[in-house]
Amino acid sequence: MNEPILSHRDCAVQVLSFNNPGARNALTAEMYSALPAALAQAQQDPGVGAIVLTGVGEAFCAGGDLKRLAQRRAMTAAERRVGIEGLHDMIRAIRDCSKPVIAAVEGPAAGAGLSVALACDMLVAARNAMFSVAYVKVGLSPDGGATAFLSEFVSRQLLTELCLTGTPVTGERMHALGVVNRLVAPRTALLQAVAIAQVFARGPGRAIERIKRLCRCAGENTLEAQLDLEARCMTESLGDDEAAEGIAAFFEKRLADFSALRLTA
Repeated sequence: MNEPILSHRDCAVQVLSFNNPGARNALTAEMYSALPAALAQAQQDPGVGAIVLTGVGEAFCAGGDLKRLAQRRAMTAAERRVGIEGLHDMIRAIRDCSKPVIAAVEGPAAGAGLSVALACDMLVAARNAMFSVAYVKVGLSPDGGATAFLSEFVSRQLLTELCLTGTPVTGERMHALGVVNRLVAPRTALLQAVAIAQVFARGPGRAIERIKRLCRCAGENTLEAQLDLEARCMTESLGDDEAAEGIAAFFEKRLADFSALRLTA
């Protein structure tokens, strides 16, 4: 059986690819466990500074495998919930990864595939990418955090339209809405995503982890709660060797070198 997730290293960037191209990288139960394991391995590897998530072939991820989903009708509600939580654990693993995770989207990111892309810290999408909350077309409701993630970018009315129609949205429209960070030519999304990831990989890893935590909580916290979290993160940062190197480099008019600090952390 083919590996559900392919993994290769590009300098300090770990590239993880959904490997089900015959079904446009539809998600499988094996992926639900394989991707979190690959993310955990990358987090523990001091030589990895950032992660890129993509799909093999011409699709990012077409969402759930409908043949497998159809079989769940015969299951009990509790058994169905177990399968859904497998997907949700994978989404949490992407969101909670301590290192930057960038989605490189070519072709469709549909259903749970859209949720996967939105769980990443940044999105690089080809102009021919198509994003869709496709569930309604097969009589299902969204999962994987799709409604939560999209609500950060669009009004309730537009969110309702996207979910009730399942109409595909182009990479250009998603870029205009602020969902996509970089809009690039077809077949270049992975190249561009890795280039961005390489910049992050050269940065101060522990500071980046704190920044990720701040950005994740900013929309949910009250001002007082966010000020407290910022104070705690800044307190940690000021005592960190990364800050010593960064500040010294500023005064010495040179580029900061965080690589040794990352490898000895």
